[in-house]
Amino acid sequence: MKKVDAITEFYHNQLPDGELKNNILSAPCPFCAGKSGGKAGQILIFLNPDSYFHGYFRCQNRCIPGGFPLYFARLRALNMMSVPGYDPDREYEAAGVEFPVKNINAEILDFMGRMTEEQFAYFQRAGITRETLMEMQVGYNGRYLVYPYIEEDGNCYVARCVHPDRPEDSFWYGNEDVTTDRVMLFNGGDIDRCENGSLIIVEDEFNLLTIKQLGLPGVAVNSAGALEKLPAGAFRWLSTVFLWVNHSTDSEQAARALATNLGFKARIVRWPDHTEKNSSLVLLATDQQKVFQQTAFRMIMEARAFSPFASPEKEYLQFHDRLQHEGGDEYRTMLSGFPALDRALGGMHGINILGGTPKSGKSCFFIQTATEMARRNIPVIYYDFENGRQKIYQRTLCRMSRLSNEQLQSSGLDQEQTTRLRASQDELRRFLPWFRVVTDRQLSPELMRRHIDFIRHETKSQYTMVIIDSLHKLPFKDLTERRTGIDSWLRQLEAIRDELNVSFLVISELSRGKDDRYDLQPHLGSFKGTGDIEYSADNALVLLPAWDPFDSGPLDQRINSLWLVASREHSPGKVADYRLDYPFWGFEEK
Repeated sequence: MKKVDAITEFYHNQLPDGELKNNILSAPCPFCAGKSGGKAGQILIFLNPDSYFHGYFRCQNRCIPGGFPLYFARLRALNMMSVPGYDPDREYEAAGVEFPVKNINAEILDFMGRMTEEQFAYFQRAGITRETLMEMQVGYNGRYLVYPYIEEDGNCYVARCVHPDRPEDSFWYGNEDVTTDRVMLFNGGDIDRCENGSLIIVEDEFNLLTIKQLGLPGVAVNSAGALEKLPAGAFRWLSTVFLWVNHSTDSEQAARALATNLGFKARIVRWPDHTEKNSSLVLLATDQQKVFQQTAFRMIMEARAFSPFASPEKEYLQFHDRLQHEGGDEYRTMLSGFPALDRALGGMHGINILGGTPKSGKSCFFIQTATEMARRNIPVIYYDFENGRQKIYQRTLCRMSRLSNEQLQSSGLDQEQTTRLRASQDELRRFLPWFRVVTDRQLSPELMRRHIDFIRHETKSQYTMVIIDSLHKLPFKDLTERRTGIDSWLRQLEAIRDELNVSFLVISELSRGKDDRYDLQPHLGSFKGTGDIEYSADNALVLLPAWDPFDSGPLDQRINSLWLVASREHSPGKVADYRLDYPFWGFEEK
């Protein structure tokens, strides 16, 4: 036997003569008896435990507004301890609004009496009946429709007047001081009536009329901009808040902003993919007529809880796509061109930080890596704060043509050297679309993201290599903020790596040890000026010269050792030795 839930049991006890059919309990309305004129209507209570509106009641005669069990109990002056969901420790705060002495209740009744068949027909096109209009006290002043904003004390002090043919033509009528410094809510009383239950928030009063016609609770703001200003605290005693806004970018952004403040209880009703832009509930009701109710309930049922997390489906698809990309040729070609280094790191992926002593060849090492990747049509952005664009191109041309700087500037090249130089110049010109040097000292993370977007668009590539020469010369406010500025940049690089699938090669300085010397044995603590490298770097490398700086021996016999001192996925240790390829501004891996 199916167990009866507390809310269903509560209503059965209060309405013993009620009849339950299709999860709806119907009984003579206990509130109609107190109303003069006409016979008592039927009260309907939604008792589907799987519905967000489980426990919501409404009178078919509309003798009172609908609500949930706590509101039902207060209307009947019941012992609140017997009501499901009652919390005796819950403290309710007054709105803190000081209302004027004079109200416009009489004017609202007068405006209601001015409604003509033309106005009723205007609303009937969207399926809104006279009974709904009377319940919401909608009126007409001879030119504008009048929507009264009833306050929590039951009085109306201000109404919004809207031209039926030009909704943008509107104004506030009444005491406009009430609208100062607060967001006005049309039918705001439904918030208290829906305690522990669900409520729908829409923009525009006409849209709310379609919700009330369906027999559901809701409130409206007069514009999408007002949604963002709604205080989340006003809805703290509700279990679920549905946001159903117009199908426009501004409205949907405003709904997400409000949902962020409301947290887990917010559910955004999403328009189907084929829906035209700027659609609204009124247009949907007008277009669908008899099937509007079915469509609306389906869209409400399909509304998903707003969450700061991506959906599990999206997470899996992103993971699956990334896995496929990492198995593709483009991912596997992210190589430095140095076989031992590529074996040690599994290719150039993630954030790779290279430290080294001054003049050890760090820039030369990365210029060679960058240009070799660009030659294989891998987009590379080289942020240079050390050498200048001209030196980078010149050193690249020396290495590719096997000519020294002096020979590049000489007019006495032989035929073979001239042929090599021209071929190298043509090759440099060919791969420059994949190799962009940036020397802007006003660089910011936002500008870096735009650079990455541009080069990907231009080269039609999924991956990008970003080289920073060097970490300690990235722009930040002043020298007193150097440490925090570097750490902040590292956080930004992590975000760009994860969001855009970008790989980084970053040059860093090393700290001097005792006696103002550099450590002979490289380790993670050797890096200068930041403790965050150990947390940010996927791979931390150190390039150390294995030669005496005062040695006057042949430059082409100088050897540097590259060490992997820390890695998220690979074993630390010596990677390889590199011979300086003098005078061609390059290295040979031994």
